[in-house]
Amino acid sequence: MSSGAILITPYFSFPSISNSNKFPRPKFHSSSSINYTIRCSTSSPELPVTTTERFRYDTPLTGGAFDFEKATTSLTRKALACPKKVTIVRHGLSSWNEEGRVQGSSNLSVLSEKGAMQAERCKTALSDLHFDQCFSSPIARAKTTAEIIWQGKEEPLVFLDSLKEAHLYFLEGMKNEDAKRIYPKEYTTWREDPSNFCVDGVYPLQKLWGRAYEAWEEILLTPGENFLVVTHKSILRALICTALGLGPERFRSVDINNGGLCVFKFNKQGEAMLHSLNMTAHMYTDHIYHY
Repeated sequence: MSSGAILITPYFSFPSISNSNKFPRPKFHSSSSINYTIRCSTSSPELPVTTTERFRYDTPLTGGAFDFEKATTSLTRKALACPKKVTIVRHGLSSWNEEGRVQGSSNLSVLSEKGAMQAERCKTALSDLHFDQCFSSPIARAKTTAEIIWQGKEEPLVFLDSLKEAHLYFLEGMKNEDAKRIYPKEYTTWREDPSNFCVDGVYPLQKLWGRAYEAWEEILLTPGENFLVVTHKSILRALICTALGLGPERFRSVDINNGGLCVFKFNKQGEAMLHSLNMTAHMYTDHIYHY
């Protein structure tokens, strides 16, 4: 079949239904702004068949959302110069991850050998994507992950204190089994009811939510269209929840693996749409992302 393009009018057919009142047929309204374009290649094996659908304003449709205005609340409270895309990476496996210790904001946990390999996998998986800037937590395990992923780029890494991990006070550095035995009430609250975890009148998750909003504003108001962020699981959860309008009580509604990737798209109003959550194909294969 020769290569070319044809314009077709959508045709919809439905199986006959005995009870038309119970299952009414959908109504379709014709519009000159809607068309489907089918690009056909030859049948040659080296030229695969490609299908492209197009919607009004010549926007490609691949099953994704066409628009998401007012889907969430603006994180910037001011208009952005352009839509933005943000990819967030959780740091690679750390020494305290391997030892089963509570990490929090401590800077004593470092990237392990396996964690460094995970960071290298992230670098390879993202190699076909262009990022205008990379933001990172300055805490060692995230900092080293970011340095591996960003190696060879001209733009310097930007370290934000707002991307630091949650401060967990006396639990930090303790093995989980020891923390549960010595501080059963506090440890259980942190694990099972984290939004009510309190130390000397301070609620760590409330602090974390405040820093997440601060981080989003710093990132989104930076010139550029495509950003990379490297940070920790708890603050990453807070970033996801604040972008989607969820409070601290929803903290454990999402989980992110070491080296996992999350992708957000933002419209010019600073409103977010979660594009991908905890992508980990690159941890097990040589997958390279294109999005």
